[in-house]
Amino acid sequence: MSATFNDTTNYKGLVQLYEREIGANRGDISGSTDRLKEFASDVNSALDDFVEMAIKSSGTWQFDDTNFSDYPIITTNLVQGQRDYSFTSDETGNLVLDIYKVLVADADGKYRELTPRDAQSEEDTNGFWNGENTQGSPHEYDKTGNGIFLNPIPNNNVSNGLKVYINREASYFAHTDTIKKPGVPGIFHKYFALRPAQDYARRNNLANHDRIQGEVLRKEQEIQSYFGERPKDERRRLQIALEDNK
Repeated sequence: MSATFNDTTNYKGLVQLYEREIGANRGDISGSTDRLKEFASDVNSALDDFVEMAIKSSGTWQFDDTNFSDYPIITTNLVQGQRDYSFTSDETGNLVLDIYKVLVADADGKYRELTPRDAQSEEDTNGFWNGENTQGSPHEYDKTGNGIFLNPIPNNNVSNGLKVYINREASYFAHTDTIKKPGVPGIFHKYFALRPAQDYARRNNLANHDRIQGEVLRKEQEIQSYFGERPKDERRRLQIALEDNK
């Protein structure tokens, strides 16, 4: 069942579930600005952990918070003579966690994927650091810090000629939110009340800490299993097992 952040009418929100889990009276959290701020902070911490689990477990289906109105793709201009491009945040200010695919467009606007290289550890990557600053059509890239380095250096300007696929942080809650829901499948919304409840129970030595912790662990296993499965719209392929008879 999906859940909004704070539902003081039907008592089905994350705040209300949290109140019940920790044994608080109705309104103890929803009626206090300070406690709502603390709860929102704990929910956002749980969102960070959820995103980490989803990204690590994802196979061919990349996770992204459904509260975002855009896709986790950044496009920017390809600039002649510019090798490095920084991507700290996406086009609406959300923190970029990782870059997993880079494409460049030719003068006709046709994109092609670049080959990732690790210029710091791989051999035969002199094209990145030999100081010659060779220009041409980029065919590979290196990730360093929060940016990428292209090889060779672009030899022309292309509007929106660089496209980067990313993983990014979640859409966080403010303590004033009411109808906003976690941007994850509804079957996991309860996790965002249980995780803060577990932390509260641990800090306050509540007798129900072990029970809540058990529920949290089961949810986390379900999350990792859910995102680790192949999407239903992809055809399964038979794998031929090779047997070594030596």
